[in-house]
Amino acid sequence: MATARFSRFDCNPGCSVEATIGLLDGKWKCVILSLLMKTGTMRFNDLRRQTPDVTQRMLTNQLRELEADGLVVRTVYAQVPPKVEYSVSPLGRTLEPILDALRAWGDANIGLFGRKSDAAPNRVGANLAAST
Repeated sequence: MATARFSRFDCNPGCSVEATIGLLDGKWKCVILSLLMKTGTMRFNDLRRQTPDVTQRMLTNQLRELEADGLVVRTVYAQVPPKVEYSVSPLGRTLEPILDALRAWGDANIGLFGRKSDAAPNRVGANLAAST
């Protein structure tokens, strides 16, 4: 069993929420887990192609943390050239409903938080221009 990166949590009423968010913190962890849940097993370069905005170093670090937390399984095959595959562990699979809920909420509300179009007025600039 993997050891937790966090030695202790303040077990006030939000302790379990804090623990879960602690495992999923990181810009790319939820994306990586979602991809692995959808495809089953992926090699590093497959993950890299599916997430072009992430750097190789960041992807490596996020995968290592997910593996250390027991959410992802890394399988190394003894062959030349080396072959490494990543898949979601049984513990990681238990996060599927949470990720599905995040995806559903994001799909329903992405318009509220997406990038503003160039046609939209800059409110700060408009307020400054009106006050002068």
